This record gives sequence, C-alpha cells and structure tokens, in this order.
Amino acid sequence: MSNRHIAIVAPPWYPIPPVGYGGIEIVLDLLVKELRAQGDRVTLYAAEGTKDAVTLAPSGWDADLGKEFHEMRSVAYAARVLEDLAGRKDVDLIHDHAGWSSLLGLAFSGSPAPVLHTVHGPIYEQQHTTYEAVGNRVGLVAISNDQKGSAPDLNWAGTVYNAVDLPSLAYGSREAKQPYLLSLARITPEKGQHIAIEVARRTGMRLIMAGKVGERDAEREYFEKEIAPHIDGSNIMYIQNVAGRDKARVLAHATALLAPVTWPEPFGLYIAEAMVSGTPVIGLRKGSVPELVTEGVTGFVCDDADGMVERVREVTDIDPKACAARAREQFSPGAMARNYHELYERTIEGHRLAKELSMVPPAVAGDSEGLVA
Repeated sequence: MSNRHIAIVAPPWYPIPPVGYGGIEIVLDLLVKELRAQGDRVTLYAAEGTKDAVTLAPSGWDADLGKEFHEMRSVAYAARVLEDLAGRKDVDLIHDHAGWSSLLGLAFSGSPAPVLHTVHGPIYEQQHTTYEAVGNRVGLVAISNDQKGSAPDLNWAGTVYNAVDLPSLAYGSREAKQPYLLSLARITPEKGQHIAIEVARRTGMRLIMAGKVGERDAEREYFEKEIAPHIDGSNIMYIQNVAGRDKARVLAHATALLAPVTWPEPFGLYIAEAMVSGTPVIGLRKGSVPELVTEGVTGFVCDDADGMVERVREVTDIDPKACAARAREQFSPGAMARNYHELYERTIEGHRLAKELSMVPPAVAGDSEGLVA
C-alpha cells in the first residue's frame, strides 16, 4: 500500500462527479477513488459541490465556460489553488488537469512539489508553443500515444489511458443486441455525425444519435444544416442528452457504435464506453481511434465511409464477450490509477535526485584527485 500525498487540481467548471456532461470530471472521480483505495492521501481541488475536496470555484462559474470571462475565472481559480498549495508542506506531487492558468502558475511560481500535467486536448501549433515555453518544469502526461506522437519534442513523462466507470455500464450479449447503429458524442463536425448518417442510410440500418449540440456558431450551424434535416424520428433518431441507465442501455443494445471522427481526437471516452459494454466500434483512421480499437476484437478501423459501410455488414462477427473483456482490461479505473501511480513514483524520485545533485558543490577546477579517467 502507498502513502503518498497527491494534490489533484481539477477544472473549476463542474463538480466531481459531474451531473451530466463532464468528461475530465468523470475520469478524475475514478482516479481519486482508486488512489485513495490504494492508500494514497489525495487533496482534490475542484468546483463547489464536490465532496471531500477543497472547493475554490463557486457553483455558477460554468456559465462562463468558453465565453468572454472564461480566462478570468481560470486565473482566479489558479491563484486560489496556488495560494492554498503554498501552505501545504507535505505534498509529494501535484497533478494538474485544470488548464493553462494553473499549468503556468505551477511551472513558474516555485511549486512546493514536482508537477505533472495531463494534456486532455489535441496539440496544434498554439498549444505546442505554450507547452514548449514551460520546458522541463512540468512533466506532461498524454492520454494516447497518438497525442504524444503529435509533439514528440515536449517534456513527456508518459502515457496513461483514461478509464471508464465500469459499474455504471451494462454488458450487452449477442442475444441482447438490437438492429441499430449508435452515435454517442457532442454534435460537431469533428465527430462526423453527417458521415454516420450516410453509413446508416447506405446500410439500411437505424441510427440513434445522442449528444448535446456544441455552443459555437459553427456547431449550431452544422446541426441545423447537416443533421437536423435528416432526423425523422424513425430511421434517424436524435436524443439531446442521455445519461445513467438510459445511456448504459443504449450502449449495450447497439449493434455497433460509429466513430467517424474528422479530427485528431486524443481520446474518446465514448469509444471506450461502447467497447466495455460489448459493443464494437467502427471508426475512421484519425487520432487515437486506431490505438484504442483492437482490429477484429473490439471493432474496425476504416479509411473512409465506404469502408465503414462494408464493416457494418461484418460487425456481427465480433464476439461481444471478447470485446468487453479486452476493453475492461485496457480502460479500467484500476489500470489507470496503477499507471498514474508509476508515473508519480518516477517523477518524485527524479525530483529527489535532481534536488540532491543541485546541493553537491561544483568540482574545483584542476582538482582531479581520486578521479578515474
């Protein structure tokens, strides 16, 4: 059993666990529970409404998420977290998930402990520039090898896959499957729901789409022009939000989940959730999809819509039991916590050695007594 004191900094927007949407918050809820179960002491910084946490972000701040005062809220939260951390002298490691403000503050303010920062989004030039500026002051954690490979020069500490909440999901046996395809993701061009509609129509299968419409103008326009005209309530169905038991049922009973992503998605929780439920995934060869899907066991990876259509006709050959077993091995909370803890130990030990070396006085020039060439 471990007895490390880990400080985890969550985003300031939603409580943990979230009520409804909140991908990072779901992952952090699982991580904190597992770390505590294995003996670690965890100080969690999070939004108001989170139990067993230091809540420095009042409820209601989520109304500013992605809007004009987003950065102001982020900076205020980071300042409060840094102030509280400065008074804690027994923290062994700080694990940040909150974003740019906390990352930069921890990197340049003389953190009281070594810092890891999990990168939850894609790395384009703008993100790369910021992470590059941080240098080796903070160790970065990737959520997929594809994400890490997109910027191999950064100070990566390792890769840890996100976990899914296994007890909240149901297993759908072969007998439980129903003849429909599922799209379970935010409605946005990057998730490719227009391609899912095309695949469903060409295969003659019913499609259920579930997911909130993004708040950006481009996302609303995408829904209104590319998605809404095809929704007929029969062959193409749309559910704005699905959660809890309803989500577990719609995942478990689907013939397959479609993931026609059009962007370098660093990780897809919905992909892992489907496979854990015994529902194979048919996705496009983008981002982390080829890494998450085990070809022929948990789904298929395709190059285009034609390939997806072909694989839909073959997907019933996949054994739901083998699919679920493989995914539950990869994406369990226990596996995630063990992998993070290994990174914690390596980082803490590296920090200790670096500190000890910094205290060794420099060799006196010309004094070579006792040295072996």
